[in-house]
Amino acid sequence: MSSVRAMAATMRGAVAEAGAKRAALASQITVMVVNDFVWIVFWVLFFHKVGEVRGWDGSRVLMLLAVLTTAAGLSLGVMSNARRVGTMAVDGDLDAVLALPVPPLAYLLLRRIEPVNMGDLVFGLALFAVAGHPTPVRTAVFAGVVVAAAALMTGFLVLTGSLAFFSGRSEPGELGFHTVLMTSAYPVDMFAGAAKVLLYTVIPAAFVASIPSRLVEDFDAGYAAWLVVVSTTFAAAGWAVFTIGLRRYTSGAVWTRA
Repeated sequence: MSSVRAMAATMRGAVAEAGAKRAALASQITVMVVNDFVWIVFWVLFFHKVGEVRGWDGSRVLMLLAVLTTAAGLSLGVMSNARRVGTMAVDGDLDAVLALPVPPLAYLLLRRIEPVNMGDLVFGLALFAVAGHPTPVRTAVFAGVVVAAAALMTGFLVLTGSLAFFSGRSEPGELGFHTVLMTSAYPVDMFAGAAKVLLYTVIPAAFVASIPSRLVEDFDAGYAAWLVVVSTTFAAAGWAVFTIGLRRYTSGAVWTRA
């Protein structure tokens, strides 16, 4: 119970810190909303010209982007340190965390809110409300798949970032971040062969946006079960690799950059 209260206090502190400069917060959110809107315009124009590509049309891609931006808002906005684990490990910024009587990973994830990525969250929810044809059932499914997608993205980012504990370099975390975000923004069926296999396995981009958006449009218990399994697996893997890496970090190992 004390850990729960500590995490709640950490989250309140992060919110208060992010909201301390309201004008800056509003401007950063606006910048991301505009950026996301430009991406939407691109896809609308694209599908207006070509009609449909491998079963994906404009409305389905809008749903994909609603899921992706909302999940990214949760993962990169609310739990923004997920993408900084590698850099923090290499720079020795985890020392202060180890002195606190709280679970280190949970504290890191809740410690800092990234205002600009909160724009993704705002935009994703607005896009679903406007273009997602929300009904009580669709809204419930949307909320569920977004949570699963955010957990998957966060787990993947923690996993790739935690490789820095073993390599002494933060590049794998940054590479993982850019790869999963870029590939998730495209319908998975636009890929083929080995690339498509990778997006269902090593880089789980298919389960970040494509599969969740399909579930909102046409719910399937089998795909839903796979989404839960994959999300849970990557979340657990991220926690496990971070925990093992943190033991190496506390052992006092000294890394040098090649």
